[in-house]
Amino acid sequence: MNFFGFIRLEIRLRACIDSNEDGDLSKSTVLRNYKEAQHSGSFGTTEMLNYSVNIYNDGNLLSFVTSGGAHGTHVGSIAGGYFPEEPERNGVAPGAQILSIKIGDTRLSTMETGTGLIRAMIEVINPKCDLVNYSCGEATHWPNSGRICEVINEAVWKHNIIYVSGAGNNGPCLSTVGCPGGITSSVGACVSPDMMVAECSLREKLPANQYTWSSGPSADGALGVSISAPGGAIASVPNWTLRGTQLMNGTSTSSPNACGGIALILSGLKANNVNYTVHSVRRALENTAVKADNIEVFVQEHCIIQVDKACDYLVQNTSFANELGFTVTVGNNCGIYLRDPVVAVPSDHGVGVEPVFPENTENYEKISLQLHLALTSNSSWVQCLSHLELLNQCRHINICVDPRGLREGLHYTEVCGYDIASPSAGPLFRVPIAAVIAAKVNESSHYDLAFTDVHFKPGQIRRHFIEVPEGATWAEVTVCSCSSEVSAKFVLHAVQLVKQRAYRSHEFYQFCSLPEKRTLTEAFPVLSGKAIEFCIARWWASLSDINIDYTISFHVIVCTAPQLNIYASEGINHFGVQSSLKYEDPAPCITLKSWVQTLRPLSAKTKPLGSRDVLPNNRQLYEMVLTYNFHKSKSGEVTPSCPLLCELYESEFDSELWIIFDRNKRQMGSGDAYPHQYSLKLEKGDYTVRLQICHEQISDLERLKDLPFIVSHRLSNTLSLDIHENHSLALLGKKKSSNLTVPPKYHQHFFVTSLPDDKIPKGAGPGCYLAGSLTLSKTELGKKAGQSAAKQGKFKKVIIPVHYYLISPPMKTKHGSKDKEKDSEKEKDLKEEFTEALRDLKIQWMTKLNSSDIYSELKETYPNYLPLYVARLHQLDAEKERIKRLNEIVEAANAVISHIDQTALAVYIAMKTDPRPDAAIIKKLIVFTSICHELDKMPKISKHSRNCFMECSDMDKQKSTLVDALCRTGCALADHLLHTQDEDGAVSSDAEGREEEGESTLDSLTETFWETTKWTDLFDNKVLIFAYKHALINIIYGRGLKFATKLVEEKPTKENWKNCIQLMKLLGWTHCASFTENWLPIMYPPDYCVF
Repeated sequence: MNFFGFIRLEIRLRACIDSNEDGDLSKSTVLRNYKEAQHSGSFGTTEMLNYSVNIYNDGNLLSFVTSGGAHGTHVGSIAGGYFPEEPERNGVAPGAQILSIKIGDTRLSTMETGTGLIRAMIEVINPKCDLVNYSCGEATHWPNSGRICEVINEAVWKHNIIYVSGAGNNGPCLSTVGCPGGITSSVGACVSPDMMVAECSLREKLPANQYTWSSGPSADGALGVSISAPGGAIASVPNWTLRGTQLMNGTSTSSPNACGGIALILSGLKANNVNYTVHSVRRALENTAVKADNIEVFVQEHCIIQVDKACDYLVQNTSFANELGFTVTVGNNCGIYLRDPVVAVPSDHGVGVEPVFPENTENYEKISLQLHLALTSNSSWVQCLSHLELLNQCRHINICVDPRGLREGLHYTEVCGYDIASPSAGPLFRVPIAAVIAAKVNESSHYDLAFTDVHFKPGQIRRHFIEVPEGATWAEVTVCSCSSEVSAKFVLHAVQLVKQRAYRSHEFYQFCSLPEKRTLTEAFPVLSGKAIEFCIARWWASLSDINIDYTISFHVIVCTAPQLNIYASEGINHFGVQSSLKYEDPAPCITLKSWVQTLRPLSAKTKPLGSRDVLPNNRQLYEMVLTYNFHKSKSGEVTPSCPLLCELYESEFDSELWIIFDRNKRQMGSGDAYPHQYSLKLEKGDYTVRLQICHEQISDLERLKDLPFIVSHRLSNTLSLDIHENHSLALLGKKKSSNLTVPPKYHQHFFVTSLPDDKIPKGAGPGCYLAGSLTLSKTELGKKAGQSAAKQGKFKKVIIPVHYYLISPPMKTKHGSKDKEKDSEKEKDLKEEFTEALRDLKIQWMTKLNSSDIYSELKETYPNYLPLYVARLHQLDAEKERIKRLNEIVEAANAVISHIDQTALAVYIAMKTDPRPDAAIIKKLIVFTSICHELDKMPKISKHSRNCFMECSDMDKQKSTLVDALCRTGCALADHLLHTQDEDGAVSSDAEGREEEGESTLDSLTETFWETTKWTDLFDNKVLIFAYKHALINIIYGRGLKFATKLVEEKPTKENWKNCIQLMKLLGWTHCASFTENWLPIMYPPDYCVF
């Protein structure tokens, strides 16, 4: 266990850590905040892990910061690595001053969080950084929105900070750029021929390409990728990796490459006193970049940045117009993107163009702005006006797009706005226009598209845009190699775009190897009536050319409902199935794999965050912490989530983070916006969920004070529902649905019966539901498409989700039905019932009051009532000063034992066969009741059988009570001996008398121990604590540790672990004791960990 301490010097806090674990902090390195002094330490030459500290809240919060992976160090080395003794290892801008900010949360496997990103932007704005490199990002449902994007835009537009982000590595399909890359200077990645040989160790040089990485346009029509840079590097990584350098590739490496290049440009501009803005720098980069041959525009856009030319551009073009930015809006979008099948007609689009002034621009400059702009387009299928007078306001222009006559595939053009005063400077703004003309399949081709003998070079991509037939639900792609000499690697990628849904919601991606003269087939779900892009791409490092055949075919078995909601209260539910294209053989199957529990918060507390959570202009951020509780009835996997806040970049709240704790406040797991990533296995027990939500406005947080939270429990065994072809069969539970053929345009109805009550998982009840899926296809490929939909992609959904809503379980009655026959002769009158109820009430309160008066009173009135003596025993054994009442505990336990007829109990337990005529029925009752506790469901039995059953049940209770009393007696005697040993540390004046008393107590302890073994096993949960203490008293430490360990497994409390540590020390196992002691503060923290 590492220890740390604080030292106050000159009112500045320092911290140190005992990395040697010897308890001597004087040997430790004393560190100040890394932000202030750039101090760092190391955990040692074995670990090779460096760390720094940050001290917050006047020393009340200490943060140790280490690298969570090699990615950040590698990226920083590319941009600004500096090695004066080895200049060949330098980054692009070795003179740059780097501000290192960790945005990845180690608890989330270094996933970026909203809190981390906003704190990072605060730290970027305050010291007036020039550049930000961001080599992260995720797919988003709607771009250009959300709190994170707001803060990034504020840094860029108001504080003139250039924000460079990687486009992503999710190609080769189009429209796969992530966020925030899609809203900033997004950088694509390219691999040059020299890089292929030097870095990737290929045998031969291949043409430059940008193969596997993300492409534009973004879903809102923006270009997506602005520039490109080398997408690979061998650069430095942390020492703990035991490597000096490492090869990485993708847009995570192209982004810092471009960022380093931009740093060089800014350095030159500052040296020459040339003013710049984020807008002028981006315009310079785009207008001077060099395009690569044979690479699509959406992959490279303006392509490779040219540092020297961009710098010259900025030096030469210093007009006020060049410092301006321009926002281009097409409704709520940033460009014109026509993709669905309806694009085959002319359409008019209103485009708004508005100037954006740098912060602190003088008012007279805004007033005098009047730009004379020429608008041009180089495509005949786009018409626009030729001239625009732009003032300090948003001007709207009309652009007509007529895609008629365009061939199938992707078409791209731009409407560019030039300043008439300096047309050579290039466009001031661009309106991106993209149109997709999709191929159609029909009945004559059996809804198939076939391509034969297609030639592929290394890195080559074939794109196909296809209009999915109405009703189609899945597609199959078959690829066959025509070569007998070359095996190849391919990527199969398909994407459909849906409004307000990320591209990964409807994405298929498969990397596969194709051996010589072999065939492979894959299946994936599709959405009918929408265009789909299907890419088949040759892996860029796969050498030699190859010819292949491939076919894309569409199939349909569609359910009439997009989601199937089944209500147990209705008994029988139904759904319809239709085949729209061709004959299909449906085989519906409903599987339920989890049950979902909805939680409501027990508390909601709001407070301001710390000093590092203050936005510019003193805008304080706040947090709300919601607390939930749930019980896990047995061990299993759970997936917690907050459905309302399952977004990161597009979320309207700064961040959301949940942490699960066990009953000891130990952290069990955590997660944030992407719940599918954070499943965890929990043991049986009680758990607490704490959910933190952050925002600038308290009023927005208060709206979420009753926010529901769900926990999805994975079922240990998958449940299936019975499906029938008509209502009568379902009602009678007869023949299930089997072989069936559905012709085109025909509706077939199916009927689903409810689950039996004994199949409902324990803990699930009203307000919960079972979750699963409905698969319709009989073929393996059709089922595979459903599995693909369920498993692939971060936002994937099953083809037809199923929710089974539960109802209350059947009423349970104690000891049979309420209307069971009663013996009229023994029926109690009201007065007797009142007397017994009053007796039981007094016993209940006796255990709560610290007095013996009630016990004495009841003892005189009910001298033979066993529950009274049991309650008294439990009362004494639970006293705070129990050690002073050990003798009373022994007396109370003996009183319990004396009221149990041990002879009759022994006869009952030892009886191997039951001679009673109703023995079989009684046995069934005992077994059935132990499972269901419901006698009213059993067939009617005789009164004699019921009485016999009650007698057996009473015997079992007496045995349990006897064992409990013996164990409490043994524990009291053992504690008395242990207490006496502690008091006898010094020589006693009455040593002889105390020794005799000790021997007598020890004899009683031994007698109690052997008496206990007569009735139960020593590893019974009730006996473990007594067995452990008996072994401790008798110096049988090995056996005692065995019992103590078992006790920890059954009840992992801090006290039970201390018992284990005590025995480890007595056995001389100091290494085990030390290890366990060091883990105790982690297993049993004093409070919940901070967010």
